[in-house]
Order: sequence, then C-alpha cells, then structure tokens
Amino acid sequence: MMEQLPVEVIGNILSRLRDARDVIIASATCRKWRMACCKHLHTLSFSSNDWPVYRDLTTTRLEILITQTIFQTSGLQSLSILMEDVDEFSASAVIAWLMYTRETLKQLFYNVKTMPNVNILEICGRHKLEILDLAHNSIVGVEPNYQRFPCLKSLSLSGVTISALDLNLLVSACPRIEALELVNPEIAMSDAQVTVELSSSTLKSVYVDAISLDKFILEADGIECLHLKDCALEVFELIGKGTLKNFRIDDVSVIHLDIGDTVESLESVDISNFTIIWPKFYQMISRSSNLKRLRLWDVMFDDEDEVVDLETIATCFPHLTHLSLSYDVRDGVLHYGLQGTSHLENVVVLELGWSVINDLFSHWVEELLRRCPNLRKLVIHGVVSETKSDEECKMLANFTTSMVELMRRYTNVDPHFKFE
Repeated sequence: MMEQLPVEVIGNILSRLRDARDVIIASATCRKWRMACCKHLHTLSFSSNDWPVYRDLTTTRLEILITQTIFQTSGLQSLSILMEDVDEFSASAVIAWLMYTRETLKQLFYNVKTMPNVNILEICGRHKLEILDLAHNSIVGVEPNYQRFPCLKSLSLSGVTISALDLNLLVSACPRIEALELVNPEIAMSDAQVTVELSSSTLKSVYVDAISLDKFILEADGIECLHLKDCALEVFELIGKGTLKNFRIDDVSVIHLDIGDTVESLESVDISNFTIIWPKFYQMISRSSNLKRLRLWDVMFDDEDEVVDLETIATCFPHLTHLSLSYDVRDGVLHYGLQGTSHLENVVVLELGWSVINDLFSHWVEELLRRCPNLRKLVIHGVVSETKSDEECKMLANFTTSMVELMRRYTNVDPHFKFE
C-alpha cells in the first residue's frame, strides 16, 4: 500500500513532519520518498528547540546542513529557521536560503542572528509571503513602494529593533494585513517622546506585549480583536468604526485609555492585573449590550470607594454567557457586591477565584449561583500557600464542606477546582 501512494501524497506526509531532521530520515525510506522530498515538500523547519544538537554544532557545519537540505527542495511554501542560543550565521548563507525559496514562499518564521544584519524586507518583498514572523532582527529604512508585501496577512515582530516611522511604513506596505503582533520591540526614536502611530484599514487583530511608550495611537477601521499585555503606556488610543469584538488587558499600566465611543459590537472584555478607573471604563463599555463574556480578575480600583455590584453587571449586560470574577475584599468592602435582585439569566459558565480566602467567600459563591439559574459549569480558582496556619486550614476545610453541600443542591452544575 505504501508503494502505491502518489508522490504528491508522500510530499504532504513529509511536510506534516515539519522538522528537517525527521524529514531527512523519512525521505531515506526509498527513491520515491526522496523524490517526494525534492519535488513536493512544501514545509520545512530548523529549530534549535526541536533538536538541541543544533546548539552543539559549529555555525559553519550548521550552515552547510541547512544549505544542503534547502537546496534539495523545490517549491517550499513554509520555511522556519529558529536558532535560539546559536552563534551568528554568515549573512551570505542566509541570503542564499531566502533567495532560493522566495519565489514560492508563503510563510517565513525567522530568528537568526547574522553578521552583518540581513534585510529581510528587501529580499522577500514583492513576492507571495502571507505570514512573516521576525525575531531579534533589525529593520532600518523601510521603502513602502519598493519593499511591498502585496499578499501579507500576518506580521509578527518579536525583539525587533525598528523606528516608529519605519513601523508605520511597514504596516502601510502590507495592504492586506489582518493580524499584527508586537512583542518586546525596541522602538528607536528621534525625539524625547516615544510615540507610535499605526494606521491600517484591513487590520482585524492586534497583539501588543512588553512595550513601553509615551503614546500609542492605533487607527484601524476594521479591528475586531485587541490584546494589550505587560505594557507601560501613558496614552493608548484606538480610532475605529465600532467593529471591536474582543478586548483584553493583562498587566498593563496606562494613564489614559480610549477604545472609542462606538463599542456596540463588543462581545468579550477581559481585564486582569490592571488598575482601573471604573466610572470612566464603565462608561466606555456600558453601551456594549451584546457583551457575552466579561472577566474582571485581580483588578485594582483607582478610587477606594468604587464598588462594582452584580446588579450593574446584570442590568447592563443581559446577554452575558460567561462571567469571571476574582474575590476581593478591601477594608471590609466586597468589590463585586451582592446588591440588587437581578438575575444573570444567560450565564452558563461562571469562574470565581480568590487570592486571599476568608469565610465570606463561600457565601459569595452561593449567592452568585443563586443569581445564575441556568448555570451549567462552575470553575473555582484558588491560591493555597505552602505554609498554612491553623486558621487557614480551618477556612479551607469550611470552604470544602460548604462546596460539597452547595453542589448537592445544584446537581445540574458541573464543578471544577483549580488551585495553585
């Protein structure tokens, strides 16, 4: 049966292996498999994480191995060269790999240190690339008319050195871009204020991680997903046309946050490890009557007197199906209070958690269960210290007893417990 497989099918099988070492071993099966590797292999990956032996080889030996493997193929569509903790490669070798594959290449994942720096944009621009993932590279002097990516839909820059102007020019050089990821970029600036302005009418998803700026202005008319993580910003402003559906903030410091006035399309809001000015934030999202998922986890309130009660959540977001809240009592005040009588009729998944537990937590859980008559799944997240006092042990024991009794009354709810 294996001998009867068409050579194109064998090429697809080898491509699913991805890792170059596995591909070479499998292609040694017979002459037909070697032919499939040469003529019909479309995916190839060299990664020091997949095979640590790469780190033990000299760069010269590595260059020879990669060159021989790539040059035996024809028509590669996806190429991944990820060399973490490997010494610098010769720029001429890397240029040869890219020049050989660029006519057919649709996906490039590139993390290679070279001397001198290799201009990926100049080599791969104006071709068929749809996904470009660059790490620890330097981008200087973007020419959007010459270094254009007419087919690029996804761009990821991780640890890349680039100026704010070149970043904007690079995004504008991708007329079909839909997804942008910026992870720990080194933004080179010509003046004291670090400001980034990006504009794209086609962007749908933006992920920003580990970035520190004075001002970040994003103009994206069609954006649907926005995720900010581990950032320090004075001003973040989103200019759009009300298409945002998913908004997530995780461990972000920002003085002025503006996601626009038109947020009616919001379906998911996830806020964690964030200091929030609730009245202003609530004003931004209160018109999101179609909100289906709301997560407020380890949220600090700028004003100690601010309290978010369940009545407000139930009234403003009647279509919620997933609700996640972390238990927080400060100065005797529960920040997600139980005031009011409104029910969360559509909530089917409820996630609750604590960082510091007390005897009121069980009562809080019980009241939330009562407010969610159609609940199907309950997830409890807890933090348990390695060294526990007698009082902590007693509280955990009381909580366990309370949960057992509570679940006997709510047999239609599937409980899950996750501790750390």
